[in-house]
Amino acid sequence: MRGAMTVIERDVDAMLIPSGDKVLLPAGSELTVVQTLGGNVTVQDPYGQLFRIDQKNADVLGEEYAAKEKPAEESVTPGEFHEEQVWEQLRTVYDPEIPVNIVELGLVYACKATPLDEGGQRVDIEMTLTAPGCGMGQVLVEDVRSKVSALPGVKEANVELVWEPQWDQSRMTDVARLQLGWM
Repeated sequence: MRGAMTVIERDVDAMLIPSGDKVLLPAGSELTVVQTLGGNVTVQDPYGQLFRIDQKNADVLGEEYAAKEKPAEESVTPGEFHEEQVWEQLRTVYDPEIPVNIVELGLVYACKATPLDEGGQRVDIEMTLTAPGCGMGQVLVEDVRSKVSALPGVKEANVELVWEPQWDQSRMTDVARLQLGWM
């Protein structure tokens, strides 16, 4: 969802895209909402620079953004663990520059749940990035870890960033290609 230009009324922590550097956007900054997928908001300043604002701070852009999407952990129905729930959570994680979730982009290479002796599940995930030098890698890894950890029955969520095989556009699903207008 692309929004109108907004002037924020208070300072807000943000992350510079694609470096992943933490920055403080000062009150009075002019920002345009570029993407509101996965609970976080990607904004652009008048110079074309992109920033990610975490959902917890998205109200700085207006109440409609703070309430736009509920965090994935609130949308999960409590109950027995099913591995499909993990895949559903993974589909709520978005690259802040690309309006397609990481599953459809083909960034998730492996996902395995293993029962723990003390109860609950350990979920091991191998994923990659569209570009090895992307500074948002650890941010996406933490998004995955926190969303999967919030699932009922998950006691451990291990997320490993891997580089083999190297990602390329052939790993994208037809859904992703359609979303990007490539089909």
